[in-house]
Amino acid sequence: MKHNSAILGYGAYVPRYRIRTEEIARVWQGGGSGPNKMKAIASQDEDILTMSYEAAVQALRMAGSGPIQAILVGSESKPYAVKPTGSILSDILGFNQTLAVDLEFACKAGTEAMQMISGMVSSGVIERGLAIGADTAQGRPADDLEYTAGSGAAAVVIGRRNGNEVARIEYSVSYVTDTPDFWRRPTRPYPSHLGRFTGEPAYFHHITSSVKQLLSDTGLKPEDFTYAIFHQPNPRFPVEVGRRLGFTDAQLRPGLLNEIIGNTYSANTLVALSAVLDESKKGDRILLASFGSGAGSDAFVIEVNSKPDDDGYIPLKERLKNYIEVDYSIYARWRGKIRK
Repeated sequence: MKHNSAILGYGAYVPRYRIRTEEIARVWQGGGSGPNKMKAIASQDEDILTMSYEAAVQALRMAGSGPIQAILVGSESKPYAVKPTGSILSDILGFNQTLAVDLEFACKAGTEAMQMISGMVSSGVIERGLAIGADTAQGRPADDLEYTAGSGAAAVVIGRRNGNEVARIEYSVSYVTDTPDFWRRPTRPYPSHLGRFTGEPAYFHHITSSVKQLLSDTGLKPEDFTYAIFHQPNPRFPVEVGRRLGFTDAQLRPGLLNEIIGNTYSANTLVALSAVLDESKKGDRILLASFGSGAGSDAFVIEVNSKPDDDGYIPLKERLKNYIEVDYSIYARWRGKIRK
């Protein structure tokens, strides 16, 4: 799908609180060391609405004044089962004459929102929209997911190209199949997963399929990209899929954040995109490929145009250095793992 839209502003919010993987393993007596060092966790007064707001404010400030005619929020951990997060956020931000929609597709709900907003802008239906991905940790105690399931949010203001945009969305491809690698029933507090499906045929098959189709459609090669961002369920998978597709470690490294913040699910690739845009320069080309269990992948070609005009903006990686560690008892209480 060819796009004619632009990223006018972006923002990411990652909670300050962290729990180390070794602390989780201590409680469960070595139940698993986990592949990352630590993960970010939402505090007791944080959920996807508060985190989305923080990310959206950054993105809107960077984008400058103008209407927001669509707010799409992708998440698998909404505070309400039946009540849209998008409408609450639209009221808080002051954009009431807007389309407000909540989206789900596991970890690719954020890029799903981005693709839809870009499509509406490219077709002339709207001038500007806000795409958001946000999630909180939802790993069952002692489960493998508990070692990697982190919290965070990212927001992107997408609008018409004006010559001063941060980046241009050039092309996208989506690839989906019915692959039952990860799911959560309505009455269950934690997701279930089939570990033997996680890598193949889930993660690797879908990302390689979307990216190969993208490269075929556009005629681009891995060496034509300055950066490559892949969904990060753990530190190993994005590096491995990147190498399979012909990308170098130098292209992958700037976007790798899983080891220190965990898997932020619907926000995952958009948080990494924020980190990459922070250090990119005009003319850099970015490949962005998400993955959502169930399963599917969205792949994008994004070309950087200019640095954001926001003197007060602090790069994401600088903000990630300022964190507070908590023990398992605090983490369990905040995330509702102790049930009456």
